[in-house]
Amino acid sequence: MSAKSGFTLIELILVTLILGILAGMVTVNYVGRGEDARVSRAMSDIVNLEQAIDLYAIDNNDRYPSSLQDLVGGEREYLRRGVPQDPWGNDYVYEYPGSQNPNRYDLYSMGPDEQAGTSDDITNWDLN
Repeated sequence: MSAKSGFTLIELILVTLILGILAGMVTVNYVGRGEDARVSRAMSDIVNLEQAIDLYAIDNNDRYPSSLQDLVGGEREYLRRGVPQDPWGNDYVYEYPGSQNPNRYDLYSMGPDEQAGTSDDITNWDLN
């Protein structure tokens, strides 16, 4: 008499079920992390743009640039790779004088909804 070895159908179903549950748990933990990464990148970009704007003001007798394009080219390049776009593919919004502080500037990304003045905007006045 020879004994047959192998897995039964029930064992295979249980293993598949356990693997499916584990995959579902991992997926739930990582969904939305991409959006968090984009928000973090926008915050980092805004901090870097603020530094370039402040350096420009120091070199130009406390006069802020009229647009972010003033930071590219010219006698001194404050942004070597050009003005970046936000992680959602839109331009950063730069306004001088700023609405939050008329003696400073506003710098922000409109966020994923691409509309200014909504709760998902990433702004320099929230970072300071």
